[in-house]
Amino acid sequence: MNLEARRPGIKLGNTELTDRIIAAAIRVHKELGLGFLEIMYAEALAIELASTRISFERQKLLPIFYREHLIGEHRLDLVVEGTVIIELKAISALEDIHYAIVRSYLKAADLSDGLLLNFASARLTVKRVGREYHPKLQNEDMHL
Repeated sequence: MNLEARRPGIKLGNTELTDRIIAAAIRVHKELGLGFLEIMYAEALAIELASTRISFERQKLLPIFYREHLIGEHRLDLVVEGTVIIELKAISALEDIHYAIVRSYLKAADLSDGLLLNFASARLTVKRVGREYHPKLQNEDMHL
C-alpha cells in the first residue's frame, strides 16, 4: 500500500515505513473505534507495531536546548525505528498548533518525518508532517 501516491504534495523520506505505521493505526482505529483516551490508542498502537515487528520507543525523552543550554524536556508519544516521530491525539479536531508542535519536535530531534494521528474522528485522521513543509491545515487532512 503506497499512501504517498495519493498525496503528491508531501514527500516523506520514509514512505514504506510511514505506510506501515498508518496501516497499523488504521487497524487500531477500526478495532477500538471512537471514545477512548489517547493513552489507550497509544497502548493499542504499540501492540500493533510490535506484532508487525516495527521497532519503536514510547514516551522517549527529548531534551530541548536554547543556545546550547538545556531548558527542558518533552516526551514524544512514539519514535519509530529512530526515524519517524508519531504524535497521537484523541480530540474532536486537529488545529494548526498540533502541526506546529510536531514540526518543533522534528527540529529538536533532528529528524525529518512525522505523523500526526487523530483517533477521535469517525475515520482515522492522518497528517504527514515533514520538517520543512508548511501546508495549511484544512488542505492537508487525510481521513482514512
